[in-house]
Amino acid sequence: MAILRMPAVKAETGHRSHASIYNAIRDGLFTKPVLIGQRSVGWPDVEVRAICAARIAGRSEAEIRELVGRLHAKRADLLLSI
Repeated sequence: MAILRMPAVKAETGHRSHASIYNAIRDGLFTKPVLIGQRSVGWPDVEVRAICAARIAGRSEAEIRELVGRLHAKRADLLLSI
């Protein structure tokens, strides 16, 4: 699993600005970033790709919110298994 930084996330998703990604996070349409340093964040590539695939498949915003919830839960499960 790779961690994508903001430029890669924007390129992968088609978002044009940092603000649009953070607005999507606020609206529950994108996963929250993970800390990768004291002042650095990124997103797991599998999460970014899953959200992009859902959009390409024409999923509704409600379905994408549900997906984001499952992705966050999967992160928590992964943490517990370490």
